Amino acid sequence: MITFETLNELTLKITCQGGRDYIFSKMGAFIAGECYGAKNYKFTKVMLGPEQNFGQALLGQIGRRFTGENLPLMKVEFDGDSVTYYANNQQHVVVYHLQNGEQISVESENILAFTRDCKYGVRFMAQGVISQKGLATSTLTGQGPEAYVAVLIDGNPLVLSNAQSRTTLEADPDAVVCWIGGDPEVRTDLSWRNLIGQSSGESYMFEWKENNPAIVLIQPMERTSGLDVSMDGRRSGNRPTVQSSVSASQSASDLNHLFRNLR
Repeated sequence: MITFETLNELTLKITCQGGRDYIFSKMGAFIAGECYGAKNYKFTKVMLGPEQNFGQALLGQIGRRFTGENLPLMKVEFDGDSVTYYANNQQHVVVYHLQNGEQISVESENILAFTRDCKYGVRFMAQGVISQKGLATSTLTGQGPEAYVAVLIDGNPLVLSNAQSRTTLEADPDAVVCWIGGDPEVRTDLSWRNLIGQSSGESYMFEWKENNPAIVLIQPMERTSGLDVSMDGRRSGNRPTVQSSVSASQSASDLNHLFRNLR
C-alpha cells in the first residue's frame, strides 16, 4: 500500500507498506529515505514515458515533445516497507487523491509524483493562441484505490471554484497550475495598443463560465512564456508582486472538499 502526504508544506512524504510497488516522480526529486535493514528502494530513469505498453510510451513521448508537455521522470520501485521524501526547489507541495475516473489537468512542469493507479496522458485543447499554456495539458486519471498525485506550486496556492457559486472565473494561463472540471475557454484582448507597447499586461486569460463548473489551483508566480506582440519587446503578460493566498496544506483540503461538491 502506498500513501502520499505533504510534510511541512514543501516536502512530499511517500509511505510504502508491504513493498513490491512503485511510483513515478520528477527526475532527481528524491531528497531522503528510511527503511528497516538494507535499502529496499531503487531509482530508474524512465526513457519514454509512464505508459505500460512500449508502443503507447513511444507515441506518448512524441506527443509530449510536440506539445511541450515533456515530463522527465524516474521510476521508484519499493521492495519492502519504507518512507521516502521528495521536493523540488523549495516549491510548495499539494497532494490530491483521485477517485476512480476522476481526472486532473495539470501542467507537466508542476507534476512532482504520482502512483501507478494514475493513468497519464496529454490532451489537446486546441485553444492556445497567445500563451504557450493553452495548446495542450497533461492529465492524470484515477484508475484504482491508490491514485495519488503530488503537484508543485511556486508559493502558497490560491484555490478558486465556481462549483457552487456559478460565477465566471478568470486566470492567467501562466499562473494556472491545474484544474478539475470543465476545460477553460481562452479569451484574448488584443488591440493596436499591444503593438506600440501599451498592453495592459493581461491580454489573454483562461475563463470558466458560470455553466462550466471547475476548481482551479493558481500559483502566485507566472511562468515565463507567451508571445511577444509589442514593439518595445515586452511580453503580453507580467508578473504580479503581491497575491493573497492560503497555505498549501489548507489548499489540499479545500481542493478535495470542493471537488466532492462538484461531482
